[in-house]
Amino acid sequence: MARVVCAGHVNWDLTLRVDQLPEPDGEVIVTDQSGAGGGSAANVATALAGLGHEPTLLGSVGDDEHGRRAIADLTAAGVDCSQLQTVDGETARKRLIVDEDGQVMVLSADGANEAFDPTDLSSERLAAADHLHLTGQDPDTAETLAARGAAVDLSVSVDPGRRIDRPGVERVLARADLIFLNEREATTARQSGVLESAAGATVITQGADGAKLRRGDTVRSHPGFHSDPTDTAGAGDAFAAGYLSARLEGRDRDEALAVANACGALAVESPGARTEITPAAVTARRSTEEHS
Repeated sequence: MARVVCAGHVNWDLTLRVDQLPEPDGEVIVTDQSGAGGGSAANVATALAGLGHEPTLLGSVGDDEHGRRAIADLTAAGVDCSQLQTVDGETARKRLIVDEDGQVMVLSADGANEAFDPTDLSSERLAAADHLHLTGQDPDTAETLAARGAAVDLSVSVDPGRRIDRPGVERVLARADLIFLNEREATTARQSGVLESAAGATVITQGADGAKLRRGDTVRSHPGFHSDPTDTAGAGDAFAAGYLSARLEGRDRDEALAVANACGALAVESPGARTEITPAAVTARRSTEEHS
């Protein structure tokens, strides 16, 4: 069981299901809607808790009903929210528009997401952790946290998400032992040159084609698992949690890619940005194809 600090965004998501994503000046029919907690750091922390680890969440929510519900849900899932700051203002809200194929369009309002400070987590709490996972927060905040983690010999992973093109991200990547990107983000990172600063390994998720890991001149890959997508929101977070879980348990990188892809498959087959992920669920999901 590993102790992991997950730093970044905690959201409240409103998911709107539609028959197809809207075109410019178009109109679509909402067939269903639901609200639930989201945010990359919170999603990874929840999945890690389900996989048997001890995640601590560093972030911020507003002093409103959405923030209180988010904290209650995270605590019930086994996430330590003692370092989650509650501030004046509204909790960050996202509207996720999901079509019949599970593809997602995101409308964001940052709210209180960037209100926490990298020094809100004490040096003692940081030093007691086994790993630090950073998501798409302000690059200055992420860089400071990465430097603090390195100072106490913590391994550091980064998932910059859609903010891969923000100024200063290259400084964060340079401090990371492991970087998570999807194909679109990897293309953006290559074109902008920010990946040139990356010193650690890079894992790139490829949707239905699985994932690959590049470390220096060595490339590992896993083909993934066949899925009938319901909702791709949060799939990358589930993947990251699965990979980190396997590595922190001492499994090799090939096994970690397989576990991560199984977690991603479970996520895309379930509605919402969070999925109940357990070791038993991962084993069952892998067995459907690996033993067929």
